[in-house]
Amino acid sequence: MPKKIVFFGTPEFAVPSLDALVSGGFDIAAVVTATDKPAGRGHAMTPSAVKKYALAHGIPVLQPEKLRDPEFVDTLRSIGADLFVVIAFRMMPEIVWAMPPLGTFNLHASLLPKYRGAAPINWAVINGETETGVTTFFLSHDIDTGDIIDRVAAPIYPTDCVGDVHDRLMELGARLTVATVHKIFDGTVTRQPQSALLAGIQPTPAPKIFRETCLIDWNRPAEEIHNLIRGLSPYPAAWAPLSLAGEEAKPIKIFSSEVTDLPSESTPGTVTIDGDRLLVDTATNRLSLLLIQPPGKRRMSTPDLLRGLR
Repeated sequence: MPKKIVFFGTPEFAVPSLDALVSGGFDIAAVVTATDKPAGRGHAMTPSAVKKYALAHGIPVLQPEKLRDPEFVDTLRSIGADLFVVIAFRMMPEIVWAMPPLGTFNLHASLLPKYRGAAPINWAVINGETETGVTTFFLSHDIDTGDIIDRVAAPIYPTDCVGDVHDRLMELGARLTVATVHKIFDGTVTRQPQSALLAGIQPTPAPKIFRETCLIDWNRPAEEIHNLIRGLSPYPAAWAPLSLAGEEAKPIKIFSSEVTDLPSESTPGTVTIDGDRLLVDTATNRLSLLLIQPPGKRRMSTPDLLRGLR
């Protein structure tokens, strides 16, 4: 009898891994995902990306509001799954992750034990890292601290925004997920405690991104601000109140920038229009803003914005 898997996941990041398991012939007995959420101008109830995939492929879907709900736990237990696979899902109680006989593993978008937390891809780019990766590990009591099964590294290029890294890790993670399931099912899986790696890797927190996280402090060096912009683009996007062409300062989203070789000459945050360039003074060099979005308007290149202002 084929071994059963229950897949836990919600956003688009988890879909390629689910698809790889389905395409690989594994028995996905059910999918557990977030409840439908209101979205768009009409606030219509919208299913998660994982739910859309599951329904399109005839996979039963469970959407508990609370993972400790006795009815959900009983339903999950009745499935009789051998393994739980968790990708981009919320924290799980022990009554759930300890249920399957072969355990529960998570695909995490960093090279653990580095970047533990909810937003590892964002923080790796924000902090100017040149390498990241994906890790599979068995769940345990503390978040992102369980025994490592496997890790695969991936580069972060200087031109990457977080969207580029997200898509790269999404595809790499799908391959690692399938490889990990094979190892668990054929009995060749190994476990490496994260404590064995701590001597060479300093754990870095990767907390959830909030609006205040995205606010640019122009008193920081230009390179740091540039990395913040890269690490929040295309979503949720860095922002700052800026005054353009003598107008009152407005909160403007910034999606792309470039560190110039021009030293800052004015108070950090001062905006200068230089031909088709929009330059902002920082603690070091001037930063050139390349792709921005004023409130109530579409995203546009700086030359397009400046032509409109003129």
